[in-house]
Amino acid sequence: MEDLRWRASGARWLATAALTLGLSAAAACSPDVAGPAAPSPGLPDPRRPTATISTPARSPSTSPGPGATRPGIRLVAVPRPDGSFDITEEVMLPKATNILQVQLPSSGEQLPGMMTRTSPTAGNLRVQADGMNVPLASTEITTTTDVPLTTAATTLRLTYRLSGSTVRRTESRPERAASAIRPLTTIAEGGLPTNLTVRGGRLLNAVCPLLTETRCAVGNPPELSVLQGIPADKALVVLQLDLPQPQ
Repeated sequence: MEDLRWRASGARWLATAALTLGLSAAAACSPDVAGPAAPSPGLPDPRRPTATISTPARSPSTSPGPGATRPGIRLVAVPRPDGSFDITEEVMLPKATNILQVQLPSSGEQLPGMMTRTSPTAGNLRVQADGMNVPLASTEITTTTDVPLTTAATTLRLTYRLSGSTVRRTESRPERAASAIRPLTTIAEGGLPTNLTVRGGRLLNAVCPLLTETRCAVGNPPELSVLQGIPADKALVVLQLDLPQPQ
């Protein structure tokens, strides 16, 4: 009798275990039951710095074009209220040179759009050749002159203030002016393409008296610009513009 009760108890235990195992297997195979979840990333640890990737902005000096990535001249002219210009020239030559010949905008002659002759000078001149500063005998240029470089170079950078090249148009509109601009390095390589950009003031027109088609303004007001790629030996530009107001 005792043996029968032991066998019955064992049978009930085996049945319960089988039922439990069956339910567990069914739950694991059921599509309605979610499987193991990936660990949550959680919030960043304030003690651990997070890395950020940024793309550096392209500077004007590295943007493509003449004077930067291929032979040519890039000139940026910033007008001032007094009619002078802060100018930067970036030049890339097809071959190295150790003598830089510089030439001012035309003086002693009346240009189209100018009411009188001008007497331009370039002051506070600074020159870099292949990234190295060039010592100068004088930082003021008043006529065509040769600037010896310390080493033969293919890339040049000039900064200076151009004065005496602006003529006021009317007394009633003192900001209205005409200004003659040309690269100082225009005779380094006469055929080099030249891009001239005016930043500041309001450009109204541009005339290139040495070109066959003399009007060299591009676009429509107020987004006028100067024709790009002018050969260096013809890159004399007479700007008609409103000078910026004094601050």
